[in-house]
Amino acid sequence: MFNEIHEECGVFGIYEEKTADVALSTYFGLYALQHRGQESCGIAVNDDGVFSHRRADGLVSDVFSREEIGHLGKGNSAVGHVRYSTFGGKNPNNIQPLVIRHVKGNLALVHNGNLINAAELRREFELSGAIFHGTSDTEAIAYAIVRERLKCHSTEEAVERAMPEIKGAYSCIIMTAQKLIAFRDPDGFRPLCIGKTSDGAYVTASESCALETVGAEFIRDVEAGEIVVFSGGEIKSIRTHVKKKKSICIFEYIYFARPDSVIEGISVHGARVRAGRILADCCPVDADIVIGVPDSGLDAALGYAEKSGIPYGIGFIKNKYIGRSFIQPQQNQRESAVKIKLNAVRESVAGKRVIMIDDSIVRGTTSARIIRLLREAGAKEVHVRISSPPFIHSCYFGTDIGSEENLIASRCGSESEIAEAIGADSLAYLPADKLCNLIDSDDFCRGCFSGKYPVDVSGASRKNKFDEKIHA
Repeated sequence: MFNEIHEECGVFGIYEEKTADVALSTYFGLYALQHRGQESCGIAVNDDGVFSHRRADGLVSDVFSREEIGHLGKGNSAVGHVRYSTFGGKNPNNIQPLVIRHVKGNLALVHNGNLINAAELRREFELSGAIFHGTSDTEAIAYAIVRERLKCHSTEEAVERAMPEIKGAYSCIIMTAQKLIAFRDPDGFRPLCIGKTSDGAYVTASESCALETVGAEFIRDVEAGEIVVFSGGEIKSIRTHVKKKKSICIFEYIYFARPDSVIEGISVHGARVRAGRILADCCPVDADIVIGVPDSGLDAALGYAEKSGIPYGIGFIKNKYIGRSFIQPQQNQRESAVKIKLNAVRESVAGKRVIMIDDSIVRGTTSARIIRLLREAGAKEVHVRISSPPFIHSCYFGTDIGSEENLIASRCGSESEIAEAIGADSLAYLPADKLCNLIDSDDFCRGCFSGKYPVDVSGASRKNKFDEKIHA
């Protein structure tokens, strides 16, 4: 959790046949997804076509008091969103849900992912008279759907017609006066699943852990390219854009998702344990203790210890009252946050040869500080093992891992050079050809490791594409 990786958001939606406390259910769902975004959040509620919403910077518990939930009132459906932003983070118009009022009705939209043609779409809409209020890709998705909605008979048909226009990663939920619609890009970069409560409410969310939080039983994942419509107490599936091969982001299993979630039938905890076992097989080292960097390094550390026979121990204690270090957009703020969030357990590491398992190294600055904590606590040796291959390319689909010149694996090249740069005695990454063993499948995106992306990214827009325009 102390790396400099950012995943943009988590989405949640609930559909009831009767009037219910959908705002409260969404609040609980967003709480379960808080790890996916900690800068801002929002909830929109539909009560027989009347929309109410609240959006603000801050954690779910800070933004939504009991009184705020009460002000949203009861309703038939609701959507919610938690967000991490890179550029334009303080623009309140970027906070979701986006609530759109058009000639054929209202809709509220939440989105997880990143489009590669958002700048082109935006320019096309602006030239036709559209006015954009924020700098997020989500507005471009909303405009594309509304434009089609004005020409067809239903919102789901509008989504079906708009999907070929919006390219990249998107797991979205739309709320209208009568329906809740969940849809996922044809490559399935970001997860989205469906559940049902005992009283008949349908729930859709980024991760299965959010379903469990509101007492919903997991039904299935939304398939890549599928549109799922919840209306009249039934589910309708539109499969026009469904493909056989999907390309889910492998980092959902390595880092982003909660370990108790199940994505595409694969336990996140199990995938991480397998990563640790593979590391122990491929990258052994003599040591006295195996520790993990909280939180996403812990499961892999357990797997490494089980396979190697080296004892597993608690090497770090984190301050659970502070959010993830990556919630601060500026590097110097993230560095300060690490200092008060993580402490080495001296009794565990003093005088010992330590194997430290982490999920990734991006720039290397945070890893260097964590290793220094272990040295200061008396560790005799620190051997770093990473449960993913090295980042050497940018991501265009919703993970902000920085440009290539800022990635330490691109700058330094060899593992020994990176080890020296971060102050480790040795360093080894999960071999790229072993990634498929984590989920027993080859259907995933590995572009940030290999530079080979599932879709053409040659014309992809930069992360700060709109902010540069605004602030020029």
